[in-house]
Amino acid sequence: MLDIIKSIILGIIEGITEWLPISSTGHLIIADEFIKLGTSDAFKEMFNVVIQLGAILAVVVIYFKKMWPFTLNKELGYSYITKGKGYIKKDVMDMWLKVIVAILPAAVIGIPLDDIFEAHFHNYIVVALALIIYGILFFVIEKRNKNITPKVGSIADITYKTALYIGLFQALSLIPGTSRSGSTILGAIIIGVSRVAAAEFSFYMAVPVMFGASLIKLLKFGLSFTGTELLILLVGMATAFIVSVIAIKFLMSYIKKRDFTAFGYYRIVLGVVIVTYFLLAK
Repeated sequence: MLDIIKSIILGIIEGITEWLPISSTGHLIIADEFIKLGTSDAFKEMFNVVIQLGAILAVVVIYFKKMWPFTLNKELGYSYITKGKGYIKKDVMDMWLKVIVAILPAAVIGIPLDDIFEAHFHNYIVVALALIIYGILFFVIEKRNKNITPKVGSIADITYKTALYIGLFQALSLIPGTSRSGSTILGAIIIGVSRVAAAEFSFYMAVPVMFGASLIKLLKFGLSFTGTELLILLVGMATAFIVSVIAIKFLMSYIKKRDFTAFGYYRIVLGVVIVTYFLLAK
């Protein structure tokens, strides 16, 4: 029962931090210091990644109409390509092709180096430094862009070249503490994408990236769960889904009126707290 409660807490952490630019991996690494599941280290490592499937489902549910490229109705005002008796929404398919371009850099770098990053970068020093550095960057970029009108106002305006640049920034999130959403959103803003378009495109990029990462972890761990392990995993995923729906809606509402400066403050404070805690704990 205690491990179920812990999985709920970890699901809440994942659901909030996956979409806000404050690093889910970093928070889960720190949470492991205080909330230790009574399972094997291999299961805990897999759990932290696979509960992202619940977070992914939240994106799919919220943005399903914008993400699903197939339809039987040709009267919706989209540009369609006829395919049998149905239609493919050309603008949505173009968006997914841009997403594929954007996720290639992280895939090319991340898949072969996954074990190396976990062995050498998943520690409190790296997490704290990444939190602080990106927190400062949020200040700098938001101040620079204060009186600049974004060149790219919507996802439809994102070119393949822009998508590739965003993907290069996402590759930086392989370092824990940087935040996948933080890297992609910050990178997109730097190259002239509006906050709303940057955040939404980041959500779409997360679907194949997080699904792929979860699949890799599942295959490494194997599908031989005990009944307790399966329950822990399902509870964590369900919690991450519910909290993610709330977090995504909050973020999209928040950035329509405000910038990311508050998240910069949070990252810096958290980074300092982490360093202080672990230095005193030694």
